Amino acid sequence: MKLAAALNQAMYPVAILRQRNFGLVWLSTMLAAMGSQMEVLVLGWYVLTLTDSPFLVGLVAAARMALNFLALFAGAIADRVSRQSLLTAVEYVMAALSLIMLVLILSGLLEVWHIFALTLVTGLVRMFQTPAAQSLVADTLPQNRIANGAALNSVGMNLATIAGPLVGGILFQSHGAEGAYAAIALLYGLSGSAALLVRMSKSTKAKEVRSVLGTTLQGLKYVKGQQVLWATLLLAVIANLTGWPFHTSLMPIFARDVLGTDAAGLGVLLSAFGIGALIGSVALASVRNLRFAGRLLLAAGVIWHLSMVAFAASSSLPLSLGILVVTGMAFSATQVLMLTVLLRTAPPEYRGRVMGLRVLAIYAYSFGSMGSGAMAGLWGAPGAAQVNAVVGIALVCALAFAAPKLRRA
Repeated sequence: MKLAAALNQAMYPVAILRQRNFGLVWLSTMLAAMGSQMEVLVLGWYVLTLTDSPFLVGLVAAARMALNFLALFAGAIADRVSRQSLLTAVEYVMAALSLIMLVLILSGLLEVWHIFALTLVTGLVRMFQTPAAQSLVADTLPQNRIANGAALNSVGMNLATIAGPLVGGILFQSHGAEGAYAAIALLYGLSGSAALLVRMSKSTKAKEVRSVLGTTLQGLKYVKGQQVLWATLLLAVIANLTGWPFHTSLMPIFARDVLGTDAAGLGVLLSAFGIGALIGSVALASVRNLRFAGRLLLAAGVIWHLSMVAFAASSSLPLSLGILVVTGMAFSATQVLMLTVLLRTAPPEYRGRVMGLRVLAIYAYSFGSMGSGAMAGLWGAPGAAQVNAVVGIALVCALAFAAPKLRRA
């Protein structure tokens, strides 16, 4: 009996994958995340070697999010149409854009402006992915399993964070950007096929027929009246402004200029981050009744930024890898808890719009990435990371004071 109970506890985090629709949504999300992680590494390293400009590395990363101000409307559309059909279309279009990049590389016609243009369009298309995919996590699960679904969704993305950069770095090193982009296009295509197989038993469309603008404004009014929702979304803004540029825009510069490694070494660094993120999300997925999510969310945000200070002070590759595991754990906890609070609080008819606002929060990453690239050009990557960390901790603490309901969520 004890053995059976132990096995049941061990299988609890992954048991919901047996639910067909959730399992397919999870698979689609993981494959797309792996393609995205590979693309981040390949673009960052390719632009750095092509231009030797840390600022352009940050600018390309910012271009991925440059049109995220339209996420408000993306969320409204996700509440008005089939989320499964929307997710399928998004993944297939991203596969097509990756194929265009591959053709330009193989033909020798690729220029820096092509990279910016395709990155901008890909970012526009990807903007619809998060409202659709993350709303489907809640749509395909009972209310009491939403927290586990959010954590398991993060597990899939963290597996991608481990494998994506590692495979992308190796492919770039051995087969160049063309080999990496062939794999990226394949992953996006497989992600679309998984989403295509999802079969929803009930409609996830908004019941009331309004214009897209009217639906959007209705969602904004609702969120404004919910302190837990707007405070969580504001925390997402802070994380994207000061936290995300650390392991995206700044990491290629740390790898080359501080730790003296190559593209494969960059992949190892990002994989260490992914391992930590996986540990954090698996731990949260194992919790049957997650309590004090808001309080834990604020604490995870502070720990994330503190680990950035420690990493910036290191010039040892093994030590840096160890610190990145901790960074990944805090990062993952922040993402899982943020999604849990949002999905638990928002009713089904508002989930697309709330997730759209979550995507809009990512817009802060554009400014954070550009600022981090500029600071790295002036003071080096360690100086940029330290400034981001101090600002991030100050903002999280201020939010904790201003939003007491989030602390109790």
